[in-house]
Amino acid sequence: MTNGWIDIKNTDMMLIMGGNPAENHPCGFKWPIEAKLHRNAKMIVVDPRFTRTAATADLFLQIRAGADIAFLGGLINYAIQNNRIAKDYLINYTNAAFIVKDGFKLPDDGLFSGFDGHSNYAKETWNYEAGGNVGPKSESPGVVGATTQQRPTASSTPPSSQGKSAGGVMDRNTGGGHQAAGGPGAMGQGGTKPPPMLPANVAYDLSLQRERSVFQLLKSQYSRYTPEMVERITGIPKDQFLKAADMFTSIRKDGDMKKAATIIYAVGWTQHTSGTQIIRTAAILQLLLGNVGRAGGGVNALRGHSNIQGATDMGGVFDIFPGYLKIPAPTDTDLAGFLKRTTPTASKPDQWDSYNYWSNTPKFMVSFLKALYGDAAKKENDWAFNYLPKIDRKYSWTELWDYMYQGKVKGLFAFGMNGVMIGPNSRKNIDALKKADWLVVCELYPDETSEFWKSPGISKDDMKQINTTVYRLPGAGFAEKDGTFVNSARWLQWKYVALPPPGEGKVDQEIVARIFLKVRDLYKAEGGKFPDPIANLAWQYTTPQNPSLAEVAREINGKALADLTDEKLFPGQTVKAGQQVPGFAWLRDDGSTSCGNWLYSGSWTEAGPQTQRRGTDDPSGLGIYPNWAWSWPANRRVMYNRASCDPSGKPWDAERRQVWWSEAQQKWVGNDVPDFKVDSNPKDHMGPFIMNPEGVGRIFAPLAAFADGPFPEHYEPVESPIANPLHPKQSINPVAKSYKSDLDKYGTPDQGFNVVCTTYRLTEHYHYWTKNNPMNVQLVPEPFVEIPAQLANEMGIKGGEKVKVSSARGTHIAKAMVTKRIKSMMIDGKKTYQIGVPIHWGYRGIKEDEGKTALTLANDLSPAAIDPNAYTPEFKGFLVKVEKI
Repeated sequence: MTNGWIDIKNTDMMLIMGGNPAENHPCGFKWPIEAKLHRNAKMIVVDPRFTRTAATADLFLQIRAGADIAFLGGLINYAIQNNRIAKDYLINYTNAAFIVKDGFKLPDDGLFSGFDGHSNYAKETWNYEAGGNVGPKSESPGVVGATTQQRPTASSTPPSSQGKSAGGVMDRNTGGGHQAAGGPGAMGQGGTKPPPMLPANVAYDLSLQRERSVFQLLKSQYSRYTPEMVERITGIPKDQFLKAADMFTSIRKDGDMKKAATIIYAVGWTQHTSGTQIIRTAAILQLLLGNVGRAGGGVNALRGHSNIQGATDMGGVFDIFPGYLKIPAPTDTDLAGFLKRTTPTASKPDQWDSYNYWSNTPKFMVSFLKALYGDAAKKENDWAFNYLPKIDRKYSWTELWDYMYQGKVKGLFAFGMNGVMIGPNSRKNIDALKKADWLVVCELYPDETSEFWKSPGISKDDMKQINTTVYRLPGAGFAEKDGTFVNSARWLQWKYVALPPPGEGKVDQEIVARIFLKVRDLYKAEGGKFPDPIANLAWQYTTPQNPSLAEVAREINGKALADLTDEKLFPGQTVKAGQQVPGFAWLRDDGSTSCGNWLYSGSWTEAGPQTQRRGTDDPSGLGIYPNWAWSWPANRRVMYNRASCDPSGKPWDAERRQVWWSEAQQKWVGNDVPDFKVDSNPKDHMGPFIMNPEGVGRIFAPLAAFADGPFPEHYEPVESPIANPLHPKQSINPVAKSYKSDLDKYGTPDQGFNVVCTTYRLTEHYHYWTKNNPMNVQLVPEPFVEIPAQLANEMGIKGGEKVKVSSARGTHIAKAMVTKRIKSMMIDGKKTYQIGVPIHWGYRGIKEDEGKTALTLANDLSPAAIDPNAYTPEFKGFLVKVEKI
């Protein structure tokens, strides 16, 4: 979340898409209701199903799963055409005025400039022109031109691409995914041809009239997303779309800048082959309307688990370290070269200023290496940089299982991850495990993954042919261990042990520690090709076999390894050697600090564990609660909050003051922690988006920021009932990854797969665990399929009767829940139905063990096709057929 749960109460307008918080986040959903009750905020819900969230909305629109970019692009087009945009914000706080290089082509035919004809883009043209002010010299900020311009086309032949952008081998120079998305302007320096850089002095036109300005390109890109086109793609009738567009953009009617709107989403957006770009479209819309950084604004992701945010922050993804630092590529032969590649330099108009906070990457990285390797990390050995792994291929979730199916991955540790149930294409995952040498599962209950060898369809003779050794380790539940959860609002909140694990159950860190110590002993005894990273890993915990998570949290916060002073930033202050650092501004690149995650620096200081604070004071009334727990970064509750003020430093809305410029103190002050250089005078024109080299929000995302384009474009799901109305010859995302094994099959309407299927969760169940809890099973005992009443009538299906849902990959059998909450839709003139399938049941659980279910998995249906940026599978919006049993 850019903002946070409580801040939603401050909004005037909500767009909820790709999420169902009333049912999947019921505690947090009270804040949208607060906004409705106390601010008369309006709520628009767009969803394939009429959910309990939709039941509270002022306007509900049923959308076809996978058509979100078309809807959001239509909103962008509507806002521009009706001049409902934040003009001063747009010019000063975004790259709308920047000029894009000649040769860049918009995707009229479904392809941006630079496509290699296979699965990759060369991105040289996805860049800014250099050159400073190319607009009218007398033009003053705040006037947006809106003249119609010819659609840009490439005027030069795009260069050929090198390598794959999604799946398989990584780009050896720049990586991919998070590797590509971080630090543009500092992409790779190795290989035969260094990738292009962002220009230091960007060309710009404050009038926004130049044909190749980002604003004119944006306007041209979404001019195709007319209400009529939105209806063809999404199934939302034109009059209903226009009603939603008018309502959402009404906050900027007549130039009003006081109101704020928020966009709320969850995995209904992420789980598509264009999922990252759906979120990008929402961000562009919010930048266009001036809603980012504002109380009641932002783009707010609802995390599906209590610590998903924390897992990502701590590097729980294959290509990032904690704090979103990059993992080296094979061409990074030393730390200096790696830091040169991954540390961005400012790219902006000369007259503007950019904080470019990622320029501190060397401080974060060296401190991280000291936390990993302690005294073994020295200047003489490049701070142990070469102890780090270097990724030469992609190990995302779906690709791991594909490698295992190919026989390339020989073993798997599964801690709290039921890979068989998660899928996608669960049958392939089961068959992949048959080829592994070993499997270690740490869980609370026997699950489908630990008993993959007993899955339906495997006979006793088949079992004898499976040579995978399975180790089951009894783990501890969330109430049986302490530590921090990091919620959707980025709050680190300490939790305490309620009771010890039963029987032989052990907490996660003890299990991991014991395995590590045994492996280290083996390296010490037997040596190996390169034992140094294991032998020298810092492990100075009081109880090495079971480290205290409080000790780990202190290590993550960071400490001084020598006395630290900084007379410029912190006059008169000294942090003594051995003391906890107060925050990441104290980190150094000379080996005098260690820090496990710079983003969490400040969470456990000499003043104690900030994560354990429970102060309920809220002086501003905005729900900031600065003394409740601790929010990264720097206990800041709303990110980019400099943008809550106009260019002169005065709040857009004096009643919702977050931060402001104090002339008397010559610094930024406020109710929240300023997300800004505290002494940067507004006259210096420093951009509020301090993590970007440009200092401004990116409407156009340059170079390798995204694999599939600098602007979002609607592409159909890999399995779709129609060809893409925008460009039928390039219907799907050209760089999305799909697989070629004998078990990776993709269906078409011609094969009888003519119903759109989406998967979802229920309030009564927590993924795949609670089917082992009698109380949850009492509430919803068996699987079901949500089927439109009209479709059921046509097929003669009654509620409670069993149906078989089939995709090109597998089948799922469950009872029919016949409902009017899903209706038929007209998709590009074709009558289309959608169904919904809850994900919770498999072949292990109370009702499964009683023989009360068909033992089929929802994710037997879903395809292994992934987003090229975040590598998320397309669990939402694939094709099935429905049959009465």
